[in-house]
Amino acid sequence: MSKHKTSGNKASNDSGKSEEREGRSCVRYKCGLLNTIQDVLKQRPNWVEVKDDGEWDFNWCDVGWLRENFDHSYLDEHVRINHFRNHYELSRKNLMVKNLKRYQKNLEKEVGREEASKCDFFPCTFVLPSEYHLFVEEFNRNPGSIWIMKPVAKSQGKGIFLFRKLKDIIDWKKESSHSEEQKDAAPVENYVAQRYIENPYLINGRKFDLRVYVLVTSYVPLKAWLYRDGFARFSGTRFSLSTIDDKCIPYMHLTNVSVQKTAPNYNHEKGCKWQMQQLRRYLTAKHGRELIEILFKQMDNIFIRSLQSVQKVIINDKHCFELYGYDILLDEKLKPWLIEVNASPSNSPSSREDYEMKFRLLEDTLNVVDMEGRLTGKEKRVGGYDLMWNNGPVYREDIYLQTFGSSCFTANTYLGCLNDREKQLRHLFKPFPFQKRT
Repeated sequence: MSKHKTSGNKASNDSGKSEEREGRSCVRYKCGLLNTIQDVLKQRPNWVEVKDDGEWDFNWCDVGWLRENFDHSYLDEHVRINHFRNHYELSRKNLMVKNLKRYQKNLEKEVGREEASKCDFFPCTFVLPSEYHLFVEEFNRNPGSIWIMKPVAKSQGKGIFLFRKLKDIIDWKKESSHSEEQKDAAPVENYVAQRYIENPYLINGRKFDLRVYVLVTSYVPLKAWLYRDGFARFSGTRFSLSTIDDKCIPYMHLTNVSVQKTAPNYNHEKGCKWQMQQLRRYLTAKHGRELIEILFKQMDNIFIRSLQSVQKVIINDKHCFELYGYDILLDEKLKPWLIEVNASPSNSPSSREDYEMKFRLLEDTLNVVDMEGRLTGKEKRVGGYDLMWNNGPVYREDIYLQTFGSSCFTANTYLGCLNDREKQLRHLFKPFPFQKRT
């Protein structure tokens, strides 16, 4: 249970915790979001919603609630909450780059340049205004290159603009200097200036990125799961670098669904997504299985390295888990680039198919978190999740590509492969109280 109080747990209560948990017939949950996660929780067998500040065992909260309440809440042993308290070390654009740069530098110093080169998966990035002069030096070394400016703490494409000339950000720089001169003025918003990937991989002339889901249940030791499903998000306008003005940016250069669905020609029935399985089949048919297996291995590397880059700074807490939404962009050479990581990936569906995918994802997230105590802790797969790191790489004995049959497959994960989760769950829980959705 959880109570908003500052007193610690009494020693006399410790021995009775397991018996108390086993004696309860339900899991009491609290949820501050009104989207797919509510549907998942409501249809979870023997889970009961708690209103207001009642005692709860499980809390799916937004980051605002976490910031205001976490440090003032007493949490019993079994309680779980869906964020680590400083999750922003990976999900804020400026901090993500800072941690990746530090991690890469330490690797080069301790292991060597070859190992550090495996972190070469994020575009050249500077935090403004603090690194403005470093940015200008790099900008002048590559005249004519396109850069993209992003607010460090905003999402859904808000505040983003592209530029080729320094004069295009003069107004922003003036505002920054003006705020620094006036003590009482609100500080200028921090941005990251990032070299724009000018050669993205295109399908039907359109740019897209990948949304991949990674679940972290512990940072010390690091334990991370990769979900088999995900999707590609497409822009609604054919890609071109001939113009980068404000009118073209949203529908040509950004792939956020929140942006694309405002386009005049947006098809609300079809949406702008491909499921990950569809994308993997397309890429494999066009480029061959071997090359695409290498691509997916490189993405695995991004997930693990990025988590390792924050492992020492994230405040690990046994009560916490985190479902991250990774945004990956492919260039025309099939090199994956990490664009950003979301600690609160949207659970609002854009279509019926999208709803079904997110429902499965969230349902399996609860299966891994395992409030019911049904797992042994040694599982390598739970539903659509495959364990990819458990204080070291996780290898499976039954590695084969299920998408195309029993072909040889060397990758350690199954991103974009068949997600036969219901069959796996029935076998895992023998029987699993699987409740069909209505």
